[in-house]
Amino acid sequence: MKLASIDVGLKRIGVAICLDGNIVLPQDAILRKNRNQAARDINTFLKQWEIEKLIVGLPKGGSSEAEMERRIKHFVSLLELNIPVVYQDEQGSSFEATEMTKGDFRHKKDGRIDSVAAKIILERYLEGYYSPIK
Repeated sequence: MKLASIDVGLKRIGVAICLDGNIVLPQDAILRKNRNQAARDINTFLKQWEIEKLIVGLPKGGSSEAEMERRIKHFVSLLELNIPVVYQDEQGSSFEATEMTKGDFRHKKDGRIDSVAAKIILERYLEGYYSPIK
């Protein structure tokens, strides 16, 4: 099954794919000018790769958990999806991505860290370490 994951942020959306059930590859992040443009770009990406399931990072814990969950679920509602969507706990994925890539990336605002975070979210889903969020 071809899977993709997204790490939805206010400025960038990290993206990763897994086409064989084993290897997860970060992709170029989607730069977010507005939510409609970002939704179109995600829809195009999912169709191009023939993705069969979308894993969406959802933060659990923290003071703004409810607000971020509302924003992320609203964004997902803008997508034209005919595939299953699974919400996966993303807690700490951005921090982990930053730690993993220390010294590798000079330009931190280009979305590469966001896509590494999406990779971590998809790996967590595949490994079953964290149960999906309903």
